[in-house]
Amino acid sequence: MIKIIVIVGPTGVGKTKLSIKLAKEFNGEIINGDSMQIYKELNIGTAKIKEEEKEGIIHHLFDIKEVDDNYSVFDYQRDGREIIEKIISNNKVPIIVGGTGLYIKALLYDYVFNKENEKNNYDNYSNEELYKLVTKNKFSTDVHINNRHRMIRLLNKHNNDNNDKGDKLLYDAVFIGLTMPREMLYERINNRVANMVVDGLIGEVSHLYNKNIRSKVVNTGIGYKELYQYFDGLISYEDCIDLIKKNSRRYAKRQYTWFNNKMNIVWFDVDIDNFNNTVNKVINYIKKTLLK
Repeated sequence: MIKIIVIVGPTGVGKTKLSIKLAKEFNGEIINGDSMQIYKELNIGTAKIKEEEKEGIIHHLFDIKEVDDNYSVFDYQRDGREIIEKIISNNKVPIIVGGTGLYIKALLYDYVFNKENEKNNYDNYSNEELYKLVTKNKFSTDVHINNRHRMIRLLNKHNNDNNDKGDKLLYDAVFIGLTMPREMLYERINNRVANMVVDGLIGEVSHLYNKNIRSKVVNTGIGYKELYQYFDGLISYEDCIDLIKKNSRRYAKRQYTWFNNKMNIVWFDVDIDNFNNTVNKVINYIKKTLLK
């Protein structure tokens, strides 16, 4: 029997809607697999599921951190695995849904982190010693010996990049991917951004901006970083919205590439006119897999 269902795919393709249908069909609970939806106050820009859309299904790892908290993929792996075991122990099916491939892979595969080096501050190293480490290992060719912050960042990045990123799946899981023609997806993404603006995206981001929150998540999150540039007076409003659309499309393209290269996914074409057709195909596939 399959213990875990995983739903992946690019932004705006219908993953959330499918997850509710599958949770009802297979007695499941949903685990967030999106790195941005972990944070409170990031709702409209992340297309986070609304309370009324949950339809009574239990959801995990949504809104668990403040927007200026640090929460790494290591933290997600630890918390997610605990939740998986609890759901399974209650004879229910964990359904992981999201588009952050690294988080999902770290959760389900033998992806080992070197926690000791994860946030090494190198306080006991002089600038000269740091410089020798950086140059000896050829992490950079242009770092300055007095740029201590950058040298530490390079060393920590190297440590994390050399964690054991295994390809052994640790759970009995089925991977479902949703897809659609690229031009259709891009049109949906553009419309989605426009709808986010109507739903209050500007107000959501300005609230964070006015609190002077400059955390990593708002500096890197699509929809947030662009609006911060607009509020800073660096770009016009029109250019800001166009940039959100462009970056969202580019992100969708990267998501496809990542999932195709990193996971063994069965892809399903989304029926835009009748999404239930897609739902039924996925359900039938999962049931056939259960019988194998």
